[in-house]
Amino acid sequence: MSPPANDRAPEMGASRTWAVIAIMGRHLWPKGEIGLRVRVVIAMVLLVLAKVTNVYVPILYKHAVDALGEPAAQAVAVPIALILAYGVARVLAQAFGEVRDAIFAPVSQRAIRNLALEVFRHLHALSLRYHLERQTGGLSRVIERGTQGMEFLIRFTTFNILPTLFEIVLVSGILWTLYDWRFMAVTLGAVTTYILFSVVLSEWRIKFVRRMNDADTDANAKAIDSLLNYETVKYFGNEPHEARRYDVGRRRYETAAIRSSRTLSLLNIGQGAIIAVGLVAVMSMAGYGVIHGTMTLGDFVAVNAFLIQLYVPLNMLGFAYREIRSALVNMEKMFGLLDVDAEIADRPGAPALAVTGGEIVFDHVDFHYEKARPILHNVSFRVPAGNTVAIVGSSGAGKSTVSRILFRFYDVAAGTVKIDGQDIREVQQASLRAAIGVVPQDTVLFNDTIYYNIAYGRPEASREEVEQAARLARIHDFIVALPQGYDATVGERGLKLSGGEKQRVAIARTILKNPRILLFDEATSALDTRTEQEIQRSLEEVSRGRTTVVIAHRLSTVINADEIVVLDRGRVVERGRHGDLLALDGLYADMWSRQQEAAAEAEHLAEHKVEEPPSFRGEGHLRVAD
Repeated sequence: MSPPANDRAPEMGASRTWAVIAIMGRHLWPKGEIGLRVRVVIAMVLLVLAKVTNVYVPILYKHAVDALGEPAAQAVAVPIALILAYGVARVLAQAFGEVRDAIFAPVSQRAIRNLALEVFRHLHALSLRYHLERQTGGLSRVIERGTQGMEFLIRFTTFNILPTLFEIVLVSGILWTLYDWRFMAVTLGAVTTYILFSVVLSEWRIKFVRRMNDADTDANAKAIDSLLNYETVKYFGNEPHEARRYDVGRRRYETAAIRSSRTLSLLNIGQGAIIAVGLVAVMSMAGYGVIHGTMTLGDFVAVNAFLIQLYVPLNMLGFAYREIRSALVNMEKMFGLLDVDAEIADRPGAPALAVTGGEIVFDHVDFHYEKARPILHNVSFRVPAGNTVAIVGSSGAGKSTVSRILFRFYDVAAGTVKIDGQDIREVQQASLRAAIGVVPQDTVLFNDTIYYNIAYGRPEASREEVEQAARLARIHDFIVALPQGYDATVGERGLKLSGGEKQRVAIARTILKNPRILLFDEATSALDTRTEQEIQRSLEEVSRGRTTVVIAHRLSTVINADEIVVLDRGRVVERGRHGDLLALDGLYADMWSRQQEAAAEAEHLAEHKVEEPPSFRGEGHLRVAD
């Protein structure tokens, strides 16, 4: 079972860090992408040229200063030439860096896109069980921060960490070559102390970053959940309650952020002190050399320029390390999603489902969501090709579980499910789902246009095919009567449409999909009687000549089925046609009798316009009749 999205991730060890870097490296040096690999090589060459040129700038500065101290006859053209060379070197160093960034940009952006796409595809490959246990808001936040972390990590690792380390080596070599090994020793000592201090304190600070992320994820998940259920919040007047729930996460984030800010100040002060001590020590040595004639004034200026030039990226290195650790924490959670195994996966070499007639067979099927709570027991039934079989029963009998198993959201614990003699566990999931069209009880639409939602059944379909599907679902006239027609948006989860209109959109996109097998999962149970009858006629037209499984609560919708299978507590207790089951005078007949009595009572109340039963009078209840 997967942990909730706002659970704290485990501490990130070295192995996990290298695993994340290895994944990124694979995308930064992609197989088969010769053009991108050439860009990587060119960018690295430009990186070296930029740093070599940058390191040579203080040397030109030194020669210019020394030339200014020469006799006037020699100090006319030489200093000017050196100053010009100094300016050109600075421009070239910057130009090499900018060209490098421009050349490498397609590589980094492609890597970010491919990594995000890999995570997105993996999420869609995970089981329904996984998504039912996750918080969508928290999940989206994890992906968002992980993607941003990838971009930061690629940019700073490639063009800050590595170049800075290369520059440290160059500067140390030059100080040793031009002056004395002690200059190199002090410089490396200061750099090493700086890096160690930054690493140790940053590792200590990382727990505050984790707490910030956890609190942010939790608050965001609560906010999205609350906004998605806006109407429910309003129904119960629970805006203050939702605000308090949201504020709990924000308060946790505030506390962690304050601690993080304070420790960051401590880190910055320590880094500044280390840089200052190193700079004072080296400049004192250079000043001593100038006084005793072993170094020129130009050498003194050059040493200062070297160190200032080195400490600027080194200071950025400290910032980069802190941010990279934060990025790695964010990426850890996102890449952790890739570690979640797909519960339902195609077997290696699985063939596509070959649908000939569309016969469905459930053979002694057992199923449970949890071992301690069995759902289906030894369920067997057959849907001949082109026939309609209804699955009925009381709430909790296991009806909808049958549809989830057929669509292979879950695998059975025992027994088999076959389509045209093929075990659905042995074929590709994509081909199985392509063969089945579903009209669910609760149709959730995308927050897009009506046209998009119908075309979702087959995105490559032409406009004529989309409109024809809408006509067959008896919704075309309604759509064209709208001010924006097919371009009208349906709102979040389709809330701008009524229940009947949403169901017709669902029917239209199922028609457009043109599957061989149809599955109606209580497709009309949430509708009023008149709308139900209209939708039922549409469903009967759509299912004509196709293998159809109907999951139903209202028995009036399945009286014409070729066979009705009655479930009770996960077991098949009766089966047969409507008339035969009534003659048995068993569970089905009892359910039918109860529903007929309820329908008659509702009709009687409607005829006499009775709005309040006696027991409700004077108690402020509102009676809403169909």
